[in-house]
Amino acid sequence: MSTKSLPLSEERIRELVSRVGTPFHIYDGDAILKNAREMYDAFSWAPSFINFFAVKALPNISIVKLLSDFGMGSDSSSYPELLISKEAGLEGDRIMFSSNDTPDDEFKKAYELGAVINLDDISFIDSLEKAIGTFPKTISFRFNPGSERTGNAIIGNPVEAKYGLRRDQIFSAYKRAKELGAEHFWLHTMVASNELNKDYIAETARMVFTLVREIYEETGIKIESVDFGGGVGIPYRPEDERIDWRELSEDIEALYRDIIEKNGLSLKRIAFECGRAITGPYGYLVAKVRHVSHKYKDYVGLDASMADLMRPALYGAYHHITVLGKDNEKRDHLYDVTGSLCENNDKFAIDRPLPEIEEGDILVIHDTGAHGHSMGFNYNGKMRHAEYLIIDGSIYRIRRDETYEDYVKTQVDMERIE
Repeated sequence: MSTKSLPLSEERIRELVSRVGTPFHIYDGDAILKNAREMYDAFSWAPSFINFFAVKALPNISIVKLLSDFGMGSDSSSYPELLISKEAGLEGDRIMFSSNDTPDDEFKKAYELGAVINLDDISFIDSLEKAIGTFPKTISFRFNPGSERTGNAIIGNPVEAKYGLRRDQIFSAYKRAKELGAEHFWLHTMVASNELNKDYIAETARMVFTLVREIYEETGIKIESVDFGGGVGIPYRPEDERIDWRELSEDIEALYRDIIEKNGLSLKRIAFECGRAITGPYGYLVAKVRHVSHKYKDYVGLDASMADLMRPALYGAYHHITVLGKDNEKRDHLYDVTGSLCENNDKFAIDRPLPEIEEGDILVIHDTGAHGHSMGFNYNGKMRHAEYLIIDGSIYRIRRDETYEDYVKTQVDMERIE
């Protein structure tokens, strides 16, 4: 079971709401750093262990800098995410650049920053060389195991995935990269998303370590570093159990000793690129009830919408909800919790048992610290909302509310272009 606690006392949340209004996202930076320390302590045995924080999970410079200062790197997948990484103080091999259908300017920027460029397709070898006018000394390839593994509901079946090189391509890719001047080699994969089965993540490590050995036997190329990707899940539901970092680490260490060391090989670095597992449980969307309506069902209408958190609408995902001040009351009312978009799937919860809710109540939606604000949008002219960060018990604003002026800033008066 996972405990669904609040990052602040009820009194402090109400004070904050009265001062800044709703809705907003707030992140518990103290808990994020505690979680990061537990991860790094667990993997202290691993050579030069690093987690490349997945910027797409929470692309706020203050968050990325918080984790950069701790010692994490970044997993970046676009030009803006590379710039966020740079702004946060990251450069060189503390940036893993993984993208697909990559434009030349992104390859150039990643190379300029000294990032590890992780190629998603064998054809990108030539595309990269053409884009930057040379070939990097360090290169990585993303492996897609196809029918060797099964994916999960979010990331899909590897056979159907657009990501990564097939097994028959991976050996040729390393040979070609070496011919072009590459001297240092990474192996990367990503076959799960929000996975709570520890054994599945460990099995990914087994697959990667085995492939390291096979690449050496087939090509003579020694893989120096491996990246298991992200995919470690979080307990969205109270009945879910989180993956214990130490237990996972022990399983992976045993595989490393058995597959890598016993075959006379070694690695200089072992990496993950977790985002959700780092910040996800420590983010909260705070919103106020505008209306309670009774139609064919009972609806709780919030001042937030799926423009603030679209996971429930996109995936049917569960996010726990606390009604501030009523968490100890019986959940004996059934509600759909909705936003104000002109879309009937603009719902945070469907048929959710909750205490009786009244207009003006404050709802806290849990586990929004990843793929929450970052997946927001402006449909219906909805503005993006503020983000706050708790550090050493103090609260800091790390993003202001979007305004109408922001919304129309890129629009221009009609101008003829041909």
